[in-house]
Amino acid sequence: MEEKKNTKGKSLPWFGIPALGRFLKPYRRRIAGMVLLGSVSSLIDSIYPLFNKHILNVNVGGMTLKGLPLTLLLYLLILGFQVWDNYITMFLCSRLELWMNRDLRDAVFGHVQTLSFSYFNQNSVGYIHSRVMSDTGKIGELVSWRMMDFVWNFAYILSVVVVMFLTDVRLAMFILALVPIAVLIILFFQKKLVVLNHRVREINATITSDFNEGITGVRSIKALAAEEKLFGDFRGDTKDMEKAAVKTARNSALFSSSVTMFSALALALVLWQGGMLNQQNLMRIGTLSVFLSYALGIMDPIQNVINTLSALITIQVNIERVTRLLGTESDVKDSPEVIRTYGDSFFPKKENWEPLDGHIEFRDVSFRYPDGEEMVLEHFNLDVPQGASVAIVGETGAGKSTLVNLVCRFFEPTQGQVLIDGRDARERSQLWLHSHIGYVLQTPHLFTGTVRENLCYGNPDATDAQIMEALALVSADQVVNRLEKGLDSEVGEGGSNLSTGERQLISFARAILADPRILVLDEATSSVDTVTEKTIQEATKKVTQGRTSFLIAHRLSTVTDCDTILAVKDGKIVEQGTHHELMEQKGYYYQLVMQQYEDEQIASMWGKDA
Repeated sequence: MEEKKNTKGKSLPWFGIPALGRFLKPYRRRIAGMVLLGSVSSLIDSIYPLFNKHILNVNVGGMTLKGLPLTLLLYLLILGFQVWDNYITMFLCSRLELWMNRDLRDAVFGHVQTLSFSYFNQNSVGYIHSRVMSDTGKIGELVSWRMMDFVWNFAYILSVVVVMFLTDVRLAMFILALVPIAVLIILFFQKKLVVLNHRVREINATITSDFNEGITGVRSIKALAAEEKLFGDFRGDTKDMEKAAVKTARNSALFSSSVTMFSALALALVLWQGGMLNQQNLMRIGTLSVFLSYALGIMDPIQNVINTLSALITIQVNIERVTRLLGTESDVKDSPEVIRTYGDSFFPKKENWEPLDGHIEFRDVSFRYPDGEEMVLEHFNLDVPQGASVAIVGETGAGKSTLVNLVCRFFEPTQGQVLIDGRDARERSQLWLHSHIGYVLQTPHLFTGTVRENLCYGNPDATDAQIMEALALVSADQVVNRLEKGLDSEVGEGGSNLSTGERQLISFARAILADPRILVLDEATSSVDTVTEKTIQEATKKVTQGRTSFLIAHRLSTVTDCDTILAVKDGKIVEQGTHHELMEQKGYYYQLVMQQYEDEQIASMWGKDA
């Protein structure tokens, strides 16, 4: 399932274009039209010098105006047609780039939504973001502007070669003999510039990362007085960027000068050879002007064709990364039979959804994380009746979320079954299950927008009365009442306008607004102040009534009334029972309770002394 981050290995044929077939297919007629119009435009460019030839040989050489008005009229008609041709071609290119960007980004973003947690554990946010935005943008540019550049320049070169041979074979052979030398010069510099530009991009990515870290970590930086170190690192990277950019600019300037010099040399040689032919009356001055135009004009298209081919090779990496992501299969996916009955995450068939009661059973479940080697659960059995409460306790990093991940079907069991209301969870859709689960995270995430918009993620059709009822149930109505615009107050990016406790209460109300049959509280009080913690604890007692609930607990005093307590150590469940049963065993759970009790006593004593 894992998407490899390296791009080595077998390359896609034909620059990876076939891999984009399903995205290009809807626009094949427009692409064909672009190619045709671009080829016609390049053909017109190649025949303009023939007008000069005719005027110089007939009108200037013959000292007559006969036929000149007709020649000028034809020239203007062809020019007008080419202006229209270029307008349509550029318009089609722009539209195709926008369409491809839209289709690719929709496909990639939509596919990312279907992937399981293990994919996000193995690939960073920045890496995925780059696939969705940067890679798709480069592919969109490739199939529009880059393709048209190649078509126009290649068609122009072919047209010029044909016209030159039809005009004068001797001088045509003379010019074409210079082409291989020009190609070698271009290839030499192109190879160097590709490497240098790649280096510049790498350093630029490092600078962007440093800048991002300097902003997001500003509190830690100031608290650690680390400004000097951060600035020193940043200044070092910008210095490297300066050196790399100057080296790139120097080689680019040398490349441009070399091509210009070679074009001037080709022009001089054509003048010399053509002048000799003209003196021998073997070539007229108009014909010579045609070859002078081609000698100057053919070098840029050759350079552009090579540049485009280099870009195609570079962009092949972007195509491979996007197609690899789109080909990545989720570790957790619904079967075709389930999708036919219940729909998928984007097209649900809610008319076929059964109600969920909340009876959960782990039947001989063994589990290993996709990127792990050891079994976290082995032949685990647990029956959680409807409305029962299960607490999961243990030290930080012990693996308390594993059980909840299986209940929510964020991961699939390696062996065994998780039954929901007596049926294997895999027999019904993920969306059906998730729509019945309320999940309050340790670090809640609020979406940019208003309080109302965030709450309605839990229930898009909720009325204001239902919203206020959910807020009141978890005592979050006090938060909304303090805000200037109430429910219409902006929460800021990630909820930055609210405190941690306020964000937690809003996220709690959002979960309750969905009226879930299964409620998961993932250390919901571990990052809040004492007052908010007490509020959440009181709210928890209310909202868990009648709901099957899983509490991943930091403070053990909050789980004493739970029906079942699971003690987790080193990623495995080591004890299971009620609070009284586990305390009588005087095992791991007992040690956790006593250690926390001692810590609270010491903290209380320090508080009195103060």
